Amino acid sequence: MSVNNKTVWLTGASSGIGLALARQLANQGARLILTSRREQQLEELRQSLPNSEQHQVLALDLNQPEKAKETASAALKNTPVDILINNAGVSQRSPAMETDLTVYRTLMEVDYFSVVALNQVVLADMVKRRNGHIVTVSSVAGKVGTKLRSGYSGAKFAVIGYMDCLRAEMAEHNVRCTTVLPGFVHTQIAHNALTGDGSLRGKEDQDNASGISPEQCAADIIRAIESNKAEVISGKGMSKVAPLLQRFFPGLLRKMLANR
Repeated sequence: MSVNNKTVWLTGASSGIGLALARQLANQGARLILTSRREQQLEELRQSLPNSEQHQVLALDLNQPEKAKETASAALKNTPVDILINNAGVSQRSPAMETDLTVYRTLMEVDYFSVVALNQVVLADMVKRRNGHIVTVSSVAGKVGTKLRSGYSGAKFAVIGYMDCLRAEMAEHNVRCTTVLPGFVHTQIAHNALTGDGSLRGKEDQDNASGISPEQCAADIIRAIESNKAEVISGKGMSKVAPLLQRFFPGLLRKMLANR
């Protein structure tokens, strides 16, 4: 499915991969519905995009999936969405033994339940029209668990399983489903990661700093949409090959991760 002249609802649009996606999608002729918590930044982004008048802003707090679903359902009642890109997410950097249960709940709300909630906003109309594409940005961490990311990895594992089920159910309705697995991407995700008490980490880590650019990841996502890929890995180095090692050499990978 070409993104040209399509209505694309994009979450996490104000920074990182989402910001790069917004710019590339607009440059390729998509009409955007831009979502994040930060309405002012979204509005500034909208005005900076080509054909700014055809894009719209829909600010939502995805830590409250039920409320986000209600607000979005009302706002988009008369707006058929061709492509939903669930890109918003929050990460974590804390040992499992030192992570509050509230942090695990926040990670599940944003990284898993918000995806389910927003999909439910658009799926019925996509099924009715027999046309649509659900794209969810998970993570290589949804295939391979590593230290300090137990809550993040758990939520990303969950969303991959959900998307696999959804893809099977939607096949007869001609609604396509793509799961994206970024490896390390040089964004603010490590800065904004939650620590064990729920505070922000506030600093970079070397893995993400040496990762691919958000622009490269965005381009990989758009190519995956256009070629109707079921699942795509976007990354380089170990973060790209780790899922293959997990599949074919799991024992070796477990030893490597334990020694990191």
